[in-house]
Amino acid sequence: MEQKNKIKSWPEAAPRLIAVAAGREPADLVIRGGKWVNVHTREVLEGYDISVAEGRFAAVAPDLSDSIGPDTEVIDAAGRYIVPGLCDAHMHIESGMLTPAEFAAAVIPHGTTSMFTDPHEIANVLGLDGVRMMHDEALMQPVNIFTQMPSCAPSAPGLETTGFEITPEDVAEAMTWPGIIGLGEMMNFPGVINADPKMLAEIAATQNAHKTVGGHYASPDLGAPFRAYVAGGPADDHEGTCEADAIARVRNGMRSMMRLGSAWYDVETQITAVTEKGLDPRNFILCTDDCHSGTLVNDGHMNRVFRHAVKCGADPLVALQMCTLNTATHFGLERELGSITPGRRADVILTSDLATLPVEQVIARGKTVAKDGKLLAECPHYDWPDSARNTVHLGKTLTAADFEIAAPEGANTVTARVIGVVENQAPTKALTAELDVTDGLAQPDTAKDIAQIALVERHQGTGGVTNGFVSGFGYKGRMAMGSTVAHDSHHMIVVGTDREMMAACANALGEMGGGVSVWKDGEEIAAVPLPIAGLMSDDPAQTVAARAAKMVEAMGACGCTLNNAYMQHSLLALVVIPEIRISDLGLVDVTRFELTDLFE
Repeated sequence: MEQKNKIKSWPEAAPRLIAVAAGREPADLVIRGGKWVNVHTREVLEGYDISVAEGRFAAVAPDLSDSIGPDTEVIDAAGRYIVPGLCDAHMHIESGMLTPAEFAAAVIPHGTTSMFTDPHEIANVLGLDGVRMMHDEALMQPVNIFTQMPSCAPSAPGLETTGFEITPEDVAEAMTWPGIIGLGEMMNFPGVINADPKMLAEIAATQNAHKTVGGHYASPDLGAPFRAYVAGGPADDHEGTCEADAIARVRNGMRSMMRLGSAWYDVETQITAVTEKGLDPRNFILCTDDCHSGTLVNDGHMNRVFRHAVKCGADPLVALQMCTLNTATHFGLERELGSITPGRRADVILTSDLATLPVEQVIARGKTVAKDGKLLAECPHYDWPDSARNTVHLGKTLTAADFEIAAPEGANTVTARVIGVVENQAPTKALTAELDVTDGLAQPDTAKDIAQIALVERHQGTGGVTNGFVSGFGYKGRMAMGSTVAHDSHHMIVVGTDREMMAACANALGEMGGGVSVWKDGEEIAAVPLPIAGLMSDDPAQTVAARAAKMVEAMGACGCTLNNAYMQHSLLALVVIPEIRISDLGLVDVTRFELTDLFE
């Protein structure tokens, strides 16, 4: 693959950097008249010039006039702060419903210049080929998108079936690719705790390549299981939800990644480890994990996370370290990016305020890529093949009968296990409810806020449907909502109050080639087509966000008032986060990592 927007390595650029720094050659760019924010020393320094050559910083000094030639671009910062470009330490591009190119186009104006992405969503659908496609498009962008090789497809072996499986051999191969920075989040924490040979082989392949092992410990138990997990090798974790979680991770030599995504609000409850307990902030990192297109277009990306951390009491310079230098250091890239110092990639934000961080100009690799919220750079697209666009295989036309839940013979009522959605959090609650039986079929009960949920197999065309119940969405009337974004195995999840609507919704998604569909009273009232792997659109973020906004309105018209309910919907099959989920194999008790019966 020919890599567009490729930057010279520091060794390749060194002769020119030295010449520019010494004043023997003119720079490509000099930034003057601003306040240099040095994240190494946590200082704001006035009266410094910053020179750039070959897309890297050459020098920072009080006067670099000798580096300005007739063709040197000179930017007057006009008293503004000169800040390193922001880094997102852990994220999934697919969660934005966008391809890497369109995700980059959406976040560059917000000041994000480096992303560490785990494409495990597409890995579940298309395997190693899908990862390579994401990796290749990532390397085409004018900003830094590093790819973590997904570790867990399936995320919980024996509890779900994916389109493809990732093997230790796949991991070892990916470690040789130019843009692979490490191993994606090791979600199979029971596998690590029990020294599963496959999981340990993936970790070993990563460590032997001297790359970073991403963590995912989604359990509140900080005793022996946590100790065993840390001993297995994961170097960071973003699943913490409270101060004790953050402290336990950094005390054990991990990095605590605190996330603020579209639906995850885990910064405020953990950053007190720094702001109140006074722990060393260099081991704390900010990230998003999952941001949908609406958040990116309307609220921002890492600039949003930074502002939130400051509102939660973090010193702006400390919060800035948490989304620049700390991230670079964690991935072994402290000499490559994350600060405005010689040799590093010349990624810069110009801003007039350090606490609210308005992003007024963005420079990536020494070139202005955005100004006043407007993208000025091209974000090239990969040529996605038909194999990536034809991934929804239902095997048959579904009918209302596929969504029937037969009650035990002779029962007038049943006590059913119910998935309980928790607003703004990834975990669910394992609930029970007494439900009526009509004509031998267990019925949802909108008066109790209990809808039906179905997982429809969509990789192999088996025609399989797993049915259950879910609470928390508040749906009323005759409706259904379906999505082929269904972490992590990405079958199809349909939630509804009416079996005919559920069948119509599922069939519509099959015809669409994947995406999201909302049905009410016999008709589709919103749709978000996601033709690439049933996960992403290659349309611009604004277009996708507008469709997603109509989807949210449609969910509201069906009675839903949850914040970011779509994110909750898409996680109902995530069989690695407690307490209870659904998969193609049945209902999963994630506290015990075993299948369980729908009825007690």
